[in-house]
Amino acid sequence: MARSLALAAYLAWSARAAPFAEAKLKARLAEGKEEAERLSERKGIAVIARPKGRVIWIHCASVGESISVLDVVRGLVEQDPDLNILMTTGTVTSAQLMAKQLPEQVIHQYVPLDATMFVRRFLDHWRPNLAVWTESELWPSLIHHTHARGIPLALVNARMSDQSFSKWKWFSGAAASLLQRFDQIRAQDRETARKLRRLGAKGSAVRVTGTLKEGAAPPPCAEVDRAAFAAQLAGRPCWLAASTHPGEEALVAQAHKFARRASLRLLLILTPRHPERGDAIAADLRADGWNVAQRSAEENLTEDTQIYLADTLGEMGLWFRVCPVTFLGGSLVPIGGHNPFEPAGLGSAILTGPHTGNFREIFGRLADGNAMRLVSSAEDLGQQVDAALSPEEAARLAHAAWEVVSDGAEVVDETVNALLGMIEKAKR
Repeated sequence: MARSLALAAYLAWSARAAPFAEAKLKARLAEGKEEAERLSERKGIAVIARPKGRVIWIHCASVGESISVLDVVRGLVEQDPDLNILMTTGTVTSAQLMAKQLPEQVIHQYVPLDATMFVRRFLDHWRPNLAVWTESELWPSLIHHTHARGIPLALVNARMSDQSFSKWKWFSGAAASLLQRFDQIRAQDRETARKLRRLGAKGSAVRVTGTLKEGAAPPPCAEVDRAAFAAQLAGRPCWLAASTHPGEEALVAQAHKFARRASLRLLLILTPRHPERGDAIAADLRADGWNVAQRSAEENLTEDTQIYLADTLGEMGLWFRVCPVTFLGGSLVPIGGHNPFEPAGLGSAILTGPHTGNFREIFGRLADGNAMRLVSSAEDLGQQVDAALSPEEAARLAHAAWEVVSDGAEVVDETVNALLGMIEKAKR
């Protein structure tokens, strides 16, 4: 296994980092980024007893990673009902969403901060038989101490952006040392696999499997909720701006202004990536003269509403179903884009900006299949919305996108079987 002075220095710092981590938690609590009643979990202290039997610990950074692994969690529970699943995440929004969607027998905890004292408390209590990390968040102390206890590690749905790769290259020794501790690495695409091998991952451990998002079930929606919102729409045309980031809401509003030239009744449904920004977004839009109804404030959609701000969690299945056209945010600003599988699986035509590096492979396939539209500005987005709202064009784009993404269910099954195989091997 590769040795790294940088990693050794980090671990030495982590061993003394508890006071710093305590201060960090207090600051995050004041900013509304932590739950006061569950703050002890971030220090590795659990109030829930460890269940008897085998425990698979699955760590996901935030909302996107959590959603992508839900079908794997369900598959594990279905195939082995005696298996215990512990899921950790690091954000309040992901915890709230998981409370609604995880199977009852799955335990959710906040991941401890990467201070040795907190990490040891966490591992002492939960004693996982297998540790599973998702996508790209690698906490060195957690990985080091988990591996040191002889707990097998897997990295699933692995993804590495160009930005992350550039950062890790500066600490290539540390990256190699961490990656070589994983027994299995299941990469979303060949480019990620190449980057991971260049950073020092064991070639025999890395396998290109495709993305779990491609095989995941579409986000749910109760028919009663869909029917109720459709009644409020009363036949009005609408389009969706999904998972927007700071700087994009103003661009999307400008695009809506252009699109409304063809239909003054056109409604924009706007879902910010971080719903806690809802009040600020609503204030900015109203200051610009827009008539806004805010869902989190239980404001009703009326005939005069121009923008419906859907600043809530767990309802994307509803918005993708009622909107025939979706603009995916994080793409007109340099975020890297967001998951196109959900709108594609639910029949909503896809528009995106140029910044799609987080999902380069699938957006490339969608482009090759003429199954999406690329936009470069607010005016361009408005024009493309107007064109895509044509029933014929919306249906063509939606069908083409569905054909591109409809072959991925086997990725979930393969991941479930691989993890069950690892924990069976660990038991021997």
